[in-house]
Amino acid sequence: MDLNLKGKAVFVAASSKGLGKASALELAKEGANVMLSGRDEEELKLAKAVLEQAAAGKVEYVLCDITKPEQLKAAIQTTVRQFGTIDILVNNAGGPPAGTFEKFTDEDWVKAFELTLLSYIRLIREALPYMKEQRSGKIINLTSSSIKQPIPGLLLSNTFRLGVLGMAKTLSMELAPYNILVHTVAPGRIATDRVKSLDEIKAQQAGVPVEQVEADSKKTIPLGRYGNPEEFGKVVAFLASDAASYMTGSAVLVDGGMIKSL
Repeated sequence: MDLNLKGKAVFVAASSKGLGKASALELAKEGANVMLSGRDEEELKLAKAVLEQAAAGKVEYVLCDITKPEQLKAAIQTTVRQFGTIDILVNNAGGPPAGTFEKFTDEDWVKAFELTLLSYIRLIREALPYMKEQRSGKIINLTSSSIKQPIPGLLLSNTFRLGVLGMAKTLSMELAPYNILVHTVAPGRIATDRVKSLDEIKAQQAGVPVEQVEADSKKTIPLGRYGNPEEFGKVVAFLASDAASYMTGSAVLVDGGMIKSL
């Protein structure tokens, strides 16, 4: 299937590693021109080198802390300057700290809001004028399976990921007249550094080996394993493509069947 992504201009937030990088890689394989972003230039250089080995389009990167509005604005402007426009925006952010209600201060809540929800709002605000002018675009928001089922110990993430979902669904209706399509993609247990870190925290709290935590988690997944980042990235590439031209406002779980809700 030709996804018709060749030459499309893409910005992927927080894409030096993890699911952001995996999404950027699959888009690059399909011929899109991809702008990576992150705070660590060495990690970005490594990610760029990996993508370029498989890419059919251009790969560039820009330093960007997604909690800094001026850096978000500059990152989108750099993308447009390099690639001529922005066709696809992939919003992504590292998760806020784990913990329960009584652990968090107002400052913790504000930081989590800026990282997990406000960064998406700001990036959409910057990219939207270009998409509206060309009357086309794709906005894909990476969240978590917690949009369907809260994850114990991840209160901050559970709260603000749902905010992303509500925003995305509303935007899908507001932007449909401009042929701008909006999606939410929710990973379950994908084998990334973030999931590894959460498993280690859970193991430490329970006083058991991390291997036991992983084994117990896999028992809750019908497919019996953690997902590969590549599998997640392929779903993002599909939703960013013309193959998904009659889809908008969707919330897609990539979780191996873990979430049981309808």
